[in-house]
Amino acid sequence: MTQLPEKTERKLGLVIDLDTCVGCHACVISCKGWNSENYGAPLSDQDPYGGDPSGTFLNRIHSYEVQPEEGPAQLIHFPKSCLHCEDAPCVTVCPTGASYKRTEDGIVLVNETDCIGCGLCAWACPYGAREMDKAEGVMKKCTLCVDRIYNENLPEEDREPACVRTCPSNARHFGDLGDPDSAVSQLVAERGGMDLMPEQGTKPVNKYLPPRPKDQLNEEVDMLAPLLAPVAEEPKGFLGWLDKTLEKI
Repeated sequence: MTQLPEKTERKLGLVIDLDTCVGCHACVISCKGWNSENYGAPLSDQDPYGGDPSGTFLNRIHSYEVQPEEGPAQLIHFPKSCLHCEDAPCVTVCPTGASYKRTEDGIVLVNETDCIGCGLCAWACPYGAREMDKAEGVMKKCTLCVDRIYNENLPEEDREPACVRTCPSNARHFGDLGDPDSAVSQLVAERGGMDLMPEQGTKPVNKYLPPRPKDQLNEEVDMLAPLLAPVAEEPKGFLGWLDKTLEKI
């Protein structure tokens, strides 16, 4: 079985803001595109234009309607991918050492040449973040775009995961969560970032920022009502004549 490093030099990961994610799936599409053309085997699709399509994705969006104790129901869009856990059970269960956690940055990867497609890592992952590629017979998972974030051939602003670079609502953030002074760590501290299913004891590196309660209709809406009303109830002058003429046609 594969051993986890005692500690890592950095803890690269994602911070996902559930308050600003709009469920547009731009991150899903950009992830699929980048990882089908670069690192490892392409993410295959089966019968993509037929009646029963299926495929391999490293990032998926799930949407839920949540009813809080107070206030109106909220629609929450929940992105899910590998959380690059500190105590990753998918690594320790791997019989060939194909799954491993990097010491230099904490990223969990799969060496596809050593993967035998046994699926044990998928069974061990409590988040359902691993997917078997049917075409290649190997396990696939989020790589944090490791072939992108260190790519010196790319402009510096592009050296971040494709999903982060693409997100139109700035709901996804990337950085070193092992550094308390990093922007992502400060964001987690300010907004009360949460672990997904902490009871599993996997110590996920990725964090989620909780959605803020949505206000009900209040006095502010009433203040805007006069501004939204028509400027004039009945058009006058030339516009009035034109309106009456068009009614007769």
